[in-house]
Amino acid sequence: MLKDAILNRRSVFPNQFSDKKIAKDQINELLEMANWAPTHRKTQPWRFKVFKDDALSLLADFVTKAYTKDTPADKFSDFKLKKSIQKIETSGAVIAICMQRDPKSSIPEWEEVAATAMAVQNLWLMAGEMGLGGYWSSPGYTKEMNVDLKLEEGERCLGFFYLGVYEGEQLIGERDTVASKTTWF
Repeated sequence: MLKDAILNRRSVFPNQFSDKKIAKDQINELLEMANWAPTHRKTQPWRFKVFKDDALSLLADFVTKAYTKDTPADKFSDFKLKKSIQKIETSGAVIAICMQRDPKSSIPEWEEVAATAMAVQNLWLMAGEMGLGGYWSSPGYTKEMNVDLKLEEGERCLGFFYLGVYEGEQLIGERDTVASKTTWF
């Protein structure tokens, strides 16, 4: 049921993933569900760059290069870089979440970012249904990855969705009441 999928959706981090592989067909199914997100004027701005198996080491190289270029020497942290690489290495796949701006600028950019986020929500909900876990992270250095990710003109990376098989117990979430966030007129 959709209500259960929404209520049970959780961020699952790479250190919680099992060692089991994710089949390409499973990832394609996730992307197909993402493709059905709402989109104003049918711009369908979401784009996905999938890294799996040996390509994960390629992504690790891209991240190392981007983090090194983006981070001032006095802020550079070997620990942070190693942690970023470890997240990639322990994931079954990593999907770069990208947005292609409508070349006509027929709608505001924020609407295309929102549509891409809705595509990720569809992907995330489907992942939970399939026994997969994941989370979306938006490190600052993604702006340095345009060439490596082969982004088209007007396309930008909004972050990475780390994906893996989750076999743990159901994670419990919490939210403030909707009443605390609602004004009725």
